[in-house]
Formats: sequence, C-alpha cells, structure tokens
Amino acid sequence: MNKTIISCRSLRKSYFQGKLEVPVLMGIDLDVPAGETLAIVGTSGSGKSTLLHLLGGLDAPTSGDIRIMEQNIATINEVERCKLRNRSLGFIYQFHHLLPEFSALENVAMPLLIRRISNDEAYGNAAELLKRVGLGHRLSHTPGELSGGERQRAAVARALVTQPACVLADEPTGNLDRHTAGGVFELMLELNQSVGASLIVVTHDPELAKKAGRILHLVDGVLAV
Repeated sequence: MNKTIISCRSLRKSYFQGKLEVPVLMGIDLDVPAGETLAIVGTSGSGKSTLLHLLGGLDAPTSGDIRIMEQNIATINEVERCKLRNRSLGFIYQFHHLLPEFSALENVAMPLLIRRISNDEAYGNAAELLKRVGLGHRLSHTPGELSGGERQRAAVARALVTQPACVLADEPTGNLDRHTAGGVFELMLELNQSVGASLIVVTHDPELAKKAGRILHLVDGVLAV
C-alpha cells in the first residue's frame, strides 16, 4: 500500500467580510498517496487555489486537519512548517515567480541553497535538471531573456530539484498557449513519475486534467468525482 503524502479531514475555509462569513470550502476529505497524479478541476472562484494553499501549508484552515508526510501541520510552529515544505513539497504557479535578477541556474538552485547544500552540489543538480527540461543552453539567462514556456519549464525544474514527495501546481499552464501548455504539462507528468513524486494540479482546463491519473471536481465547496 502506497504511503499517504498529503491528507486532510473535514477541511473548511471561510473568509469574513466584516461580520459576514463567506464559506469557500465546506468539509473536504482527501488522501493523496505516493506517486499519484491528481487533477482538481472547477470553475473560476470555486476555491481550487485556496484548497491547494491549505494542502501546502501556505494558509490555515478555518477548521479541519491537514497532514503532510503524516505530520499534522497544525501542531508544529511556522519554522518547522517551512522546513517541512522545503523538504517535502514543490510548488508551481500560473506565473513562474522566478526571481528576475537571477539566472535560470541560480533560480533553480535556490531551494537547495536554502537547505545549506554546498554550492557545487546545488548548482550541479540544478544544471542537470535544467538540461532535462530542455534548458541546458539557457543556464545563464535571466527570466526576462526566456520565453513564457521556457520560464515555466524553469519553474518546473525549481519545484523538482529538491526531489519532493509531492508537487502542488496552481494553474501551471494557465498563462501559456495551448501547444506550449500541453508540452509543459507532459513534461511535469514525465518528471514527476521519474522522481516518484505525487502531483496535485488545479486547473480549469479539462483537456489537461484528463492526462492525470485521477480527476476530482470542486463544486459548491466540496470535492466530487
């Protein structure tokens, strides 16, 4: 039986406008085992990004439990949560969030340098992964010198360079044309499988979602098949 990488129980999230409560997620149970590719689809504003941020420990739920690598993240402090995220998770966003003043190589090496891994090892691992995503010839280029598809491939490399247990991707191809989006998503699936990581991707694109091993729909604050 595969180990569960991320799970949640009775997960709820509301926002407040003055005294008015606006519920977004209304009791979500989910288990994501090692190696699974899961697509969560839903309309704009349905709470997909909110759910992903909660599962990644980037936001706190109104109620419910979230476990990453079997660790209840509500029972640890922020420093420990940051360490757990850096050790176990990779993140990919619709907009690449690469640091504009650094090269592709420096951007991808950054998560390893934060772990205080030696410069030689960090840059060596980053260069190898950039080669695997087809950017071996663009190591010294800054994000401003890369195309949209190249920037997103660099972001994929950055998310995977730490060999995370799970990658969480928020509309990772939403800013790309369909042809480029398909190529980037296929690359994500291929690399995730090669490192044995789970992948949770939220998307409004049903064609991309079909490429995942499992699809769940977020409707009226709950997950359904």
